[in-house]
Amino acid sequence: MKKTPLLILLVSALMFLSLNSKADTGTGEGRWVNPITDVCWQCMFPMTIGSIPVSAGTLPDTTNPASPIQICPEGIFYRLGLAIGFWEPFAMTDVTREPGNMVNMGGLKINLGRVGSGTGGQSDSPEPGAFYHVHWYKYPLIAWLNIITSVACEQTGDMDIGYMSEIDPLWNDSSLSMIINPEVSLFSNLVAQSACAADAISSSIAHYPLAPLFWCAGAQGSMYPFTGYVSNEFSPLEVSVLLSERMAFKLHREGLVWDSVGADVAVCFEYPSPIIPKDRYRYQMVNMIPDIAQCHPFGETTQVWGTVHTSPTSKKNFGYLIWRKRNCVFL
Repeated sequence: MKKTPLLILLVSALMFLSLNSKADTGTGEGRWVNPITDVCWQCMFPMTIGSIPVSAGTLPDTTNPASPIQICPEGIFYRLGLAIGFWEPFAMTDVTREPGNMVNMGGLKINLGRVGSGTGGQSDSPEPGAFYHVHWYKYPLIAWLNIITSVACEQTGDMDIGYMSEIDPLWNDSSLSMIINPEVSLFSNLVAQSACAADAISSSIAHYPLAPLFWCAGAQGSMYPFTGYVSNEFSPLEVSVLLSERMAFKLHREGLVWDSVGADVAVCFEYPSPIIPKDRYRYQMVNMIPDIAQCHPFGETTQVWGTVHTSPTSKKNFGYLIWRKRNCVFL
């Protein structure tokens, strides 16, 4: 009987060492995205040459140039090419409660110290609100697979971490974020937010977001403010979509993501667009349960497809592949 306290102490010490070893592995919840099997390849369509459809898609297309032949300036010279339009997978996002948890990189954890603020970041908080971090990856999948060989029509380079909200002081401070979105005060009222009902209907039923209602995220709520806080987290899945959309808008505002619209001249080059063209974006879940059957326009409700792509045991870590419409001149 005298050995019992010693045995209890020994077992406790072993349990403590076991917990510590798990905590120090540097891994969180996540999985590597397979660039072949985890991608909804039909989301590349529709494809067009000028305004002529080449391949149809399941979702509506945006405006394309009227003429298939385009002439673009190249220094003191000009280049002649075909105006093509397609949907390009160009970025990925992590949405996570754990600072430094790289969901789409197998759950790799980066030690960033103490980041974030407010009780909204605590999973056991009695408040309905929540706080998430978002990571933005550059993901030039078209270039990797050599699907389109024209340099003018693809994002080149390697997969890279383009943005981490943990090191951005604007992401967890609504007042400070007004530096880059001062117009938020114009849309923080009942009239402006009521207009978002039309955007939610158009995005969910017609699958076409209303770009003029740029302050609306359709069925997800409001694009503003550009922070990781949400006032009501009735659906973690829906919140993760909202914050991916907010991050896309934020990067547009900061000039880190550019656009190419379907006008005859603008297809020659990309250019800054501080207001996000929502109708030129789609998202597809790749973590934790990939949705390879379909992608969704910004603002579309998650209530239909989300029921089979979430789990009651989820630790609220999500990953999305972001698609955008690309208009360019193919040489």
